[in-house]
This record gives sequence, C-alpha cells and structure tokens, in this order.
Amino acid sequence: MPTVATRDGVEIFYKDWGQGRPVVFLHGWPLNGDAWQDQLKAVADAGFRGIAHDRRGHGRSTPVYNGYDFDTFADDLNDLLTELDLRDVTLVAHSMGGGELARYIGRHGTGRLRSAVLLSAITPLMLQGPGNPEGVPQSVFDDIKSGILAERSQFWKDMAVGFFGANRDGHQVTQGNKDAFWSMGMAQTIEGGVDCVDAFASTDFYHDLKKFDIPTLVVHGDDDQIVPIDATARKSAEIIPNAMLKVYEGGSHGIALVPGDKERFNQDLLEFLHS
Repeated sequence: MPTVATRDGVEIFYKDWGQGRPVVFLHGWPLNGDAWQDQLKAVADAGFRGIAHDRRGHGRSTPVYNGYDFDTFADDLNDLLTELDLRDVTLVAHSMGGGELARYIGRHGTGRLRSAVLLSAITPLMLQGPGNPEGVPQSVFDDIKSGILAERSQFWKDMAVGFFGANRDGHQVTQGNKDAFWSMGMAQTIEGGVDCVDAFASTDFYHDLKKFDIPTLVVHGDDDQIVPIDATARKSAEIIPNAMLKVYEGGSHGIALVPGDKERFNQDLLEFLHS
C-alpha cells in the first residue's frame, strides 16, 4: 500500500489517482479517504491528480494512541505534501478536515497551494460560548464521547442518521451511505474517536483563517445537523478574504456522499478547479 512516513514514524496511507494538477482531499470524522472515492474519480476523469489520505488512527494509517490534535494533523499533511513534492495544490476538506486545512495554512503557509475548498467544515469554532452563541453546547460533545465509549458500533449506526439527514422527509440517503459510515467509523481507533471530539469541539481556527491568501470556496448545507452553518461556514466566509460561499438548501452534513447533493458538489468542485 502507498504510505508516507511522518516525522514521528506514523505511516499515512493515501490513494493517488490520475495525472495533472493535484487535488488533495482531507476527510472528516470518523471517516477516512474512502469517503472521497466519488470525488477522486471525478477529478481524475477531468484531468487532475486526486489524492486522499487516511488521517493517523483512521482507516489504513498507523493506529496510534496519541497525536489527535490539529497541530499534529497539519504537520502530517505537510509531511505528505512534502514527501510527494506536491505544488499548485487545491486542498478540499470536509468537516474536521476543514480544521486540518486551516491549521496547515496557519502553520505552513500557502506556498504549495493554489486554492482551497471547505465543505461542511468546523471552522472557525464549533463550541458554544459567549462569543459563539450559535455553536454546539459542550453537553453534546460529552454525549458523543460517552456514546463511543459505551458501545461504538451501535453509536456509529445511530449517528449516521443525522449525519446524512436520513431523519428528514424526502431524503435520498441510501442504506449504503449508512453502512459505509459505520464501516469507516469502526476503522478509526476508539482513542482517536474520543480525542478528536475534544479537538474539533474546542480548537479555535480564527487566526488560521485570517492567513488565507488563496481563492477559497466554502460549501455548506443549511440543514447540517452536525456542524451548524451559522456557527461555521457563514463566519468562515466572512473571515477569509474574498471567499465564495455556496449554501445547499436542505443539505446535510454528508453532502459529498448523498445522491443528488454529491453530483451538485462534484460539478461545483470541477467548476472551481477550472476557474
């Protein structure tokens, strides 16, 4: 399997499809690079080079017990881009991956980058507080961690419903969507599952977003039950200079996977790549 070794010896698995200008995909929690298969094929077929890695402790990468924080994730991404010598890169990040993208720019700059896409991303801050009343209460994150620790297999089955909006009238969510979510969740370490909740709940990416100096597309569903749009995408689009915001009416958190929305997102992504 193709892997890159990080500076601390973690093996990061990645897919590498196609030829051309690189498009690197950063997955959400608790997923892995398989979540991007539709988009990898779309960009490869369109003449780009699609790359998607499994974050440490997820999928086929080393199942480590520690390092589940955004400074580490950003440095892992830097190790991947450096080892593959990727330049003129478009980074496409979903959910927690949006924090990885933002922190990468905050720590390593945009010298290797051409543009960025934030999809249903957690930036700038998820946790509710006096300065972020639109955010998610701490009790929600505590319940997520308790669910993982109590019986994570059933927890992933239950969480898939809200993740994809399968509890909404007229949804197009398939059983396959929910099964794939469960499978990827089970391929994440239990320690990673819990530690990542603390990381994506409380990490503030405001200063990272201020450092964006590349074209940025922000895409979010207005019925995202996992990452509320008013706390995240609308604020990110205001902070990032000249960002473009696209709101998918009725869109869930799993836009890139659900039939209907994923085709729309693929088209928007390709138009952005060609712009």
